[in-house]
Order: sequence, then C-alpha cells, then structure tokens
Amino acid sequence: MVKGKQIELDKESLMKIENGNVATPIGFQAGGMHSGLKRKRKDLGWLYSQVPAVSAAVYTTNQFQAAPLKVTQESLAFSPFLQGVIINSGNANACTGEVGIQNAFLMRKWFAEQVNLQENEVAVCSTGVIGEQLPMDKIKSGITQIPKVDEIHHAEGFSEAILTTDTFVKNACVSLFIDDRYVTIGGTAKGSGMIHPNMATMLGFITTDAKINPSSLQQALKMTVNETFNMITVDGDTSTNDMVLIMANGLAGNQELSESHPEWPVFLEGLKEICTSLAKQIARDGEGATKLVEAHVYGAKSSIDAKIISKSIIGSNLVKAAIFGEDANWGRIVNAIGYSGVIVNPDLLTVSLGEIKVVENGLPAPFSEVEAKQYLQSETIQIFVDLGEGHGAATAWGCDLSYDYVKINASYRT
Repeated sequence: MVKGKQIELDKESLMKIENGNVATPIGFQAGGMHSGLKRKRKDLGWLYSQVPAVSAAVYTTNQFQAAPLKVTQESLAFSPFLQGVIINSGNANACTGEVGIQNAFLMRKWFAEQVNLQENEVAVCSTGVIGEQLPMDKIKSGITQIPKVDEIHHAEGFSEAILTTDTFVKNACVSLFIDDRYVTIGGTAKGSGMIHPNMATMLGFITTDAKINPSSLQQALKMTVNETFNMITVDGDTSTNDMVLIMANGLAGNQELSESHPEWPVFLEGLKEICTSLAKQIARDGEGATKLVEAHVYGAKSSIDAKIISKSIIGSNLVKAAIFGEDANWGRIVNAIGYSGVIVNPDLLTVSLGEIKVVENGLPAPFSEVEAKQYLQSETIQIFVDLGEGHGAATAWGCDLSYDYVKINASYRT
C-alpha cells in the first residue's frame, strides 16, 4: 500500500496522496541542505533511485541553454536510464562558457562518487542568477555532506532546495491501480518568475515506481507538458535553465506500460494530474501574485486555436493588471483575443467572469459591477470564452500583475 493519506478522485483508478512528493514512490529518496550559495535557505538538493530508472526530459526553448542542461542531455543521450539528480539554486550556471560546462560535469562527477553511481547515470540542474560562475568549493563541500543512500533522507528538503523567488514548495502525488497493484507518481516543481509557455524559469521533477517503455515515457511526458506546463505564464519571459524530468524505476512490479497496454490511459491520467497540479501551483506563486487566473476557451475551430487564445488572454499585462485591481474591464479580454492571431467571428463571442456574463454575441451584456468586483476579490479567477465556432477547447493558467512584481525583479540580484 502507498504511503500517505489518500483522497478519492476516481473509485476505479486514481487517488490523490496528501503530502506526497518525489520520494513517495517506491525506491526513491530525496533531500536538501544549505551549502552557502544562498544566505539562509537550502540551496543544494538531490534525488536518488535505488535502481536505474527509465528517464525522459523536455527542455527550455531558449537558445541560451545553461550548462547543466547540456550535461543532462549528454547523460540521457548515453542511456535512457538515470539513477540520481543533483541540483543547486541561487546560481543558474548559464552564460558561463566552457568553465560553466566543466563545472556542471564536476557536479555530476562528485555526486556520482558520493552515492556510488556511474557519471552518466546522473542529471544536473541549476537555477538562479545568470552569468556568474558557480562557487565550486561550496558545491563540493555540500555534495560530500549528502547522506549515503541507506541513511535517512528528508524529502521536504529537496522541494525547498530548488526554490528561488518562490514563496512556497510545490508538490503533488497520486496513486494508480494498474495490473492489480498500486503504482505511484510523485512530483515537485519550482517557478515563480520568468514563466511563459514552452518552458520558462521552472524546474519539474517527477518520479514513479511504474515500469514503462522508454519511448512511451518520452512521448507521454512531451504530450502532457504541452497540455500543462506549457499552458502557464506569469510574465512572458522564457529562461535558460528550465526542464521537466521524469524517472520511472519499475519497482511497483506492473507489466511494462506502453501505448498498447490496456491501462495506459490510467497512467496518462495520473501524469496529467501531477503536471496540472504543479503548473497551477507555479502560476499561483507568480512573483507578487495575489490571484490564480484561469482562461477557459471553448467553441474554437481547433484545440490549437483554443490554446493560442487562452495563452494570449492569460499573458496580457492589461488583463492581469485589471484582475489585480478587481476591475471587470472585459474589453481587455476581448482585445487579447483579437490580437492572438486566430481568426474568429466577433458576432459569436461570449465572455464570462466566473458565472457573470459580460459579453454575449459580441456585444456588452448587462451585469452588476458590484457583483463582478466581489467575484474578482476571489483567490482564483476563471475567465470563460465561448467562440461559438467549433469544438476546440483549452485552458491556460496565470496570475495577476501586482506592484510587488516590479519590486521583486527590480532588485533580484541584490
């Protein structure tokens, strides 16, 4: 039986595990410590599987990919099996040239030696300030203090160690019933600023004790990320270091999962549940944010059109500012739809803020400004857009734009 309190979501297949994390699936350990890269908070984290795990990853689309991403890609090019992850926060090791590459290789080497792995079995990640060399003396000292694999680890330390401007840790975990046994998926992520679709300044780590075909795992991750992490935005910036990594060690003992397995959809449902939860937590923790904003678009000619429009709405600074100011200025939503690049019929458009309809058939709908303001005081704001032209639908997540966003980013390095 899986660890943790379970909350029933689906009687037949999927259970949410309260307080679960990346160390909840069988055979995974994780931890974190303060090594001196940041003043007080934990800044060095590690993740370990008892056995080699089939692994897959997706990476930032920024052309200036950071050194650790290149090293991780080399590890996965050698073999789809990983057994460990080492990550630091406080320093991105990006735009650091050949020295930065060598430092990322050293991080991989030192961690592999500490936990008795081959170097190519280790992924490396960094997040933080761009353009500064890592203080390798502190990195090495921290790695040598990582507990041996048979010692007690504290998984919550990993979730803390990967944070930068985040205000809370982000975890999710579910249990699935596949092949008459429990399979668990756990995840943790970081991200608060420089968040935009197609990977932003975020890192996501997902673990599962399921046995999965390597090719199927890569395709499942790519598809799920496109529907979840790539549907969030905070500020329109895409960073240099971002990655989502999944590891599947097979210790649950199920038959190998692939697209031909009859319960493959169950695994996909669980993976999407994890990624959706983490993506929404990142959007809610946007730098200076006070509200989570969801843009639900339906009635589009295609799902692609719906995705484009939902991300256009959620990425509009004018929409975000209006929501922060609790102003039902629906014209900004219509404006974002209009410049999205998708051809729509304005006469069919309907827009609602929660249950309050503000536009119908392209024209203003009568509504109570008082009721609308009351709704916009909620912590979660839902914008519903019906284009009336087809069956395409999509949801994007973001946050409001507050005064604190400028304060945080005006002094990020100081």
